[in-house]
Amino acid sequence: QVQLVESGGGLVQPGGSLGLSCAASGSIFSNNAMGWYRQAPGKERELVASITSGDRTNYGDSVKGRFTISRDNAKNTVYLQMNSLKPEDTAVYYCKYEVVGGPWNGMDYWGKGTLVTVSS
Repeated sequence: QVQLVESGGGLVQPGGSLGLSCAASGSIFSNNAMGWYRQAPGKERELVASITSGDRTNYGDSVKGRFTISRDNAKNTVYLQMNSLKPEDTAVYYCKYEVVGGPWNGMDYWGKGTLVTVSS
C-alpha cells in the first residue's frame, strides 16, 4: 500500500502562482512515476503533469510553459509549481503514484485531492 498526502491548494487570483506538493509513504518502489491530474466540475479527469523517478516529465498541453513538476526522490515527494494561473485551471488536483516496470507495473494509487480555485 502507498499513501499519498497532498497539500498546497487554495484560492489564487488569475495570473497568480501556487505550489502543490504530494508526499508518498508506504511500500514505495524505486521505479515509479508520480504526477498530478485534475478534474473540473462536469469534466473528465485529465493529466496535468507527471515525472518518473528518472526525472522524465510529461505535461498536459494546456499547462505547458506555465506549470513545472519536480520531485525529491529522497523524500518521495512530488511538487507542482503553477504560474500564470487562469480561471480554467480551477479544479480538484489529484496526486497519483504508479509503479513502473516489474511484476507490479501499472499499479497505481491516488490522493484524496486538493482544490485549486482561480478567481478574482
